[in-house]
Amino acid sequence: MPRLLLATSNPGKVREYRFLLGGLGYPFTTLAEELIAEVVTESGNTYEENARLKALAYARLSQLAALADDSGLEVDALNGAPGVKSARFAGDAAADSDKVSFLLAKLEGVPWERRTARFKCVIAIASPEGHAEICYGECHGMIAFEPRGESGFGYDPVFFLPDIGKTMAELPIEIKNQISHRARASQQVPEVLQRFQI
Repeated sequence: MPRLLLATSNPGKVREYRFLLGGLGYPFTTLAEELIAEVVTESGNTYEENARLKALAYARLSQLAALADDSGLEVDALNGAPGVKSARFAGDAAADSDKVSFLLAKLEGVPWERRTARFKCVIAIASPEGHAEICYGECHGMIAFEPRGESGFGYDPVFFLPDIGKTMAELPIEIKNQISHRARASQQVPEVLQRFQI
């Protein structure tokens, strides 16, 4: 059976995709396992453009079907920022804790009812021949006043889910992977892989 390349160098994403898609029966491989060191620049203006760009480039490089995503946090009080710039919002070399601190500083003085936000995820799956398909997912919540929880990565410690009463980083991985933006986009992946005849 052909392998599916998880085209990300983010170990948190690799872990989540192995969990989310593990039941499909496809053998997964990663950029590290394929010894691919090239970095594809996210030069698009939308999540879809970036995901498609990465999936097509890594499918060509590896000669495997490749799955890439672009995801981000959109905060209403910041007019949808950080959006596609979520990973670089606090600077290119910022650690996750720096990103969270930078976001909270931007929201200083913003009352609870105006701290609405959403996580968005766009997955692109591409073939080496240049065909690509897109899957979408989003998850709505609020930005907490301070980080809580040790799980997850990125902005998870301040992404509060009112229906559950916890931040994304306080959830067991099994629960996060049922409700997250990445989980919702991943639910569409099996159908795409079938069409790709992988």
